[in-house]
Amino acid sequence: MVVLVTGANGQLGQAIQSISGKYPEIDFVFCSSSELDITNLENCQAVFSTYQPHFCINAAAYTAVDKAESEPAKAFNINANGAENLAITSKKHYTILIHISTDFVFDAYFSEGVAYYDREFRLPLKSNLGLNETDIPFPSGVYGLTKLQGEQAIKAIWEKHFIIRTSWVYSQFGNNFMKTMLRLASERDTLSVVADQIGTPTNAVDLAEVLLKIIQSPINHHPSSFGIYNFSNEGQCSWYDFAKEIFSQSNITIDLKSIPSTAYPTPAKRPVYSVLNKSKLKETFNIEIKDWQTSLNSCLNQL
Repeated sequence: MVVLVTGANGQLGQAIQSISGKYPEIDFVFCSSSELDITNLENCQAVFSTYQPHFCINAAAYTAVDKAESEPAKAFNINANGAENLAITSKKHYTILIHISTDFVFDAYFSEGVAYYDREFRLPLKSNLGLNETDIPFPSGVYGLTKLQGEQAIKAIWEKHFIIRTSWVYSQFGNNFMKTMLRLASERDTLSVVADQIGTPTNAVDLAEVLLKIIQSPINHHPSSFGIYNFSNEGQCSWYDFAKEIFSQSNITIDLKSIPSTAYPTPAKRPVYSVLNKSKLKETFNIEIKDWQTSLNSCLNQL
C-alpha cells in the first residue's frame, strides 16, 4: 500500500514520519512543499503519476493564522486551491484523499457553560458534548474561511475523501504552543495566558496514529464511511489551563496569570469555544482516544 504525505516537513508530517516504522506494510512517500507543490496542479499530477498512491494524507497547509489576515491570497492558494488540486488529482488516480482541517471553521460564542454558533445570532449548538460534524461552520477569519473553502472544494469534486477537523495541535516537532510555553518559561518569571477560549489540545502523534488506523480500517473503502470527522484528544480546557498543565508536568515554577482575550488582541479572532465531539470517529472506526493530560505527558517525555 502506497501512502503519499504532503507537507512532510510540517508538524503533522514529522509526526507521521516518527511512527512510520511501526507500519512496514505501508510504503510511505513523504513530500515537502519543494517536492510537491499542492498549488500547482501539473506538479500534483506528475507526482501522483510517479508513485500511484492508494491514499494521500494532505498535511500541507497555510497555518499562520494572524499572518493570513494580511496574506489572504497566499492562504487561499494553499488551503483552498491546493485542496482542490489534490481532489482533482486524487479523483483522476482513484486515490482516497485524507485532508486535515481545523476548528477555525467555527466561531462559537461561549457563555456560562453554553456554546452558541456566533456572537451575533446566538444560535444554540445541537449538543452540549461539543461541536459535531453536522454543525454549521461559521469562520470569522481568513485562515478559517480558506480551510472551509478547501473542505467544500474536496466535497464537490471527489467523494472518496476523509476530512479530519482537529484543534490546538502540538508535538515535539515544529513550532507550537507547548514548545513556546517551555521557551518563555526559561526566559521569564511571569507569564500571562488567555483563559476565556475553550478547546482541546491535540498531540500530533495521536492524530497521526488515527489517520493510519483509518487507512488500515476494513471499512475505509465503504461509501458510507467517507466524509467529515472530528479528532482531538479527550477533555477540554482553556489556554491558561493548558499552560498550567505543561508547567506542572515539567516541574516548572512560574507566576502564571490568567487574562481575557481582550487583554491579548490578535489580528485574527480565535474560536471562543471549539471543543470537538469525537463520537462519530470513535464509533465508525472503533478508536479509543487518550485524554489530553495523558497525551501531553507522553509528548513531554519525548522531549
